[in-house]
Amino acid sequence: MKTIIISLLGSAVAFNGSPVFHRPASYSSSRSVLKMGGATGRATTLEGKTEVVANVKTLLESSEMVFSMPASGLKVKEMNELRFGLPEGTTAQCVKNKLMQKAAAGTDYEAALTDSALLKGTNLWFFIRDDIGASIKSHKTFVKEFEKKESHGIIGGVIDGDTLDALQVVAVGALPSKKELITMIAARIKAVPTKVARVVKAPNAKLARAIKLATEKEEEE
Repeated sequence: MKTIIISLLGSAVAFNGSPVFHRPASYSSSRSVLKMGGATGRATTLEGKTEVVANVKTLLESSEMVFSMPASGLKVKEMNELRFGLPEGTTAQCVKNKLMQKAAAGTDYEAALTDSALLKGTNLWFFIRDDIGASIKSHKTFVKEFEKKESHGIIGGVIDGDTLDALQVVAVGALPSKKELITMIAARIKAVPTKVARVVKAPNAKLARAIKLATEKEEEE
């Protein structure tokens, strides 16, 4: 089955290309992170842009899915709330469109993000390594709490090289996670021996009864 499956200070957009929020976690590689990068500061230098591209490429290569939302107009408090709602393993980062396209080169996202309609305006990208459902749910909770469904809804996303619109991203989020699928499969595999045993046992019981009846009949004769 083909898998269907991507701060701002005040109300003004200002990015500096370095991590600004970190959520403590059991180990650093799985923490959720919110990063800002873009119009000013180190990210405007060649060295800074190269660093951003390398970091984003690493995120893309380790992500099962990415999706985006508009970044303009978000306040510090709102960004903090969004960050705290993200599951471990998900990174939210503002990335300039040209840098995003360069970072996607050579990855599974290259075709979907080359001259893509997703690369328009100022976007906040969500790089999801593990829990797609929880990541999309965190966005849903955020826009509902801050009444930003109309202004900061999901733009679209990419999974397995396929471009998704907003509705498709939400639909993917409703699918069982890897962990849930593994649990379901394990439960079914565990049930197989029991069912097989029942099937095998039933004929044997019938056969035993038939043999017993035949034996009794012979003895009577």
